[in-house]
Amino acid sequence: MFTGIVSGKGNLKKIVKCEDYISLIIQAPKGFAKNLSKGASVSVNGVCLTVKKGRTDLLEFDVIEETLKKTNLKNISRSSKLNLERSMTANTEIGGHLVSGHIHGTGEVLKVINRKETKDLLIKIPSQLREYFFYKGYVALNGCSLTIGKVLKSSFYIHLIPETVSITNFKEIKKGDLINIEVEQTTINTVETVKRVMLERKA
Repeated sequence: MFTGIVSGKGNLKKIVKCEDYISLIIQAPKGFAKNLSKGASVSVNGVCLTVKKGRTDLLEFDVIEETLKKTNLKNISRSSKLNLERSMTANTEIGGHLVSGHIHGTGEVLKVINRKETKDLLIKIPSQLREYFFYKGYVALNGCSLTIGKVLKSSFYIHLIPETVSITNFKEIKKGDLINIEVEQTTINTVETVKRVMLERKA
């Protein structure tokens, strides 16, 4: 589990293509990998991946085809910036919301509004996820816990503060990019419970 508070950006140094998976070699920020052992979980652009190898701050992860199909990791290339977060511990402060690292879909960036230090994004909602988007609800985008802004019929706004723009790969985001989306689990549970109750009342 993660908190959705991205601790830094990693630089993709190399992609090794194997028969049915790829290996990502990522240069993490200085100090990120301290005491990080093989088998540990790390959020990479919001995707929970397992550390295969780690020495100093150079980390290696394997990514299977199923994960590539469902996430924006299929579109990354050498030098891509990737949001990183280590898994939470019993003593971790939850500054965002609980994030599992299991991506529900990807959303296309429809518009980027750059201001002096802040940034607004308009993102397309995957059709199968539209019922879970509410104004002021939580969502994890590329692993970053964010508050949903105005929700339109098939898209929603996100408003990024300077700190978020600076620390995450939203600084480099552009129109047409795909963003990994993980819907907050409590929202899913609430919507599905209400749907079930309504169906039972109609029965």
